[in-house]
Amino acid sequence: MICPPLAVLDKGCGSIIITFLLWLCGWVPGVIAALVILNNPKN
Repeated sequence: MICPPLAVLDKGCGSIIITFLLWLCGWVPGVIAALVILNNPKN
């Protein structure tokens, strides 16, 4: 989880962009967004 956008590569372009923008704001928001996206039971 050093680079959260890389963790969500297989989840689609929108997820990557959202995670990348939050990651630019800070490491913690990017990690939280990546964890939420990865733990979503719908995908």
